[in-house]
Amino acid sequence: MKSTIRKSTYKAIYRLLDRVSPLPYDCGALCSAACCTCGETEDEEDARLGIYLLPGEEKLFSRKEDWLIWTWERAEDFDFPDSWTGKVPFIRCAAPPHCPRKHRPLQCRFFPLTPHLTEDGTLRLIWNTVQLPYSCPLIEKRMELTPSFIQATYTVWKRLIRDPLIYDLVLMDSEDREFDQIPLRFVR
Repeated sequence: MKSTIRKSTYKAIYRLLDRVSPLPYDCGALCSAACCTCGETEDEEDARLGIYLLPGEEKLFSRKEDWLIWTWERAEDFDFPDSWTGKVPFIRCAAPPHCPRKHRPLQCRFFPLTPHLTEDGTLRLIWNTVQLPYSCPLIEKRMELTPSFIQATYTVWKRLIRDPLIYDLVLMDSEDREFDQIPLRFVR
C-alpha cells in the first residue's frame, strides 16, 4: 500500500495545522485530555486509545519515538477499503497525555472534525460521529470552533483526498454514515 503523498507534503500539512486549534486554548483543559488519557492505567494498557496513521503519514516518524507504542495491523483484518492491503500503522501514546504536541498525528489534529463526501462528491466537514469511550465537551456542547481551525482542516482534507487510498477511506466512511443514517452535523 503506497501513498502518493510525499513526506514534504505531510510536513507542510503538519506546519499548517500547528498554527490552529479548535479553541483559542488547549481544549484538553476542558476534560483533562480525555481523548489522550482514556484507558491509561496499567490494568487497561491494551484498552488504551490509539489511532491508525493515514497512508504515508508514518514517513514523519522514525518508529523509535519513546512516546509512541507502534503496532502494524493487516488492513484486511479491519474495516478498511478494499484498496488498502498490507500493514497499517497503529500508534498509541506511551505516557498520555505527555506526548509532544507538535508531533501529534493528523487524526489528533483534526478532532473533533471528520471529512464527509456527500452523494454528489462534495467534501464537507462534520462533527465526529464515532462512538467514543469518553465525553468530549466540544462535541457534546457543540462548542464554537475557531474559523482558522475549520478552514485549515478543510484545506488539508481537500489535499489529502487527492490520494486514492485516502479518498477511498473517506468515501467508505461517508457511505457507511449514509447507510447507517447517522444524523450529520455539518461544520463546513
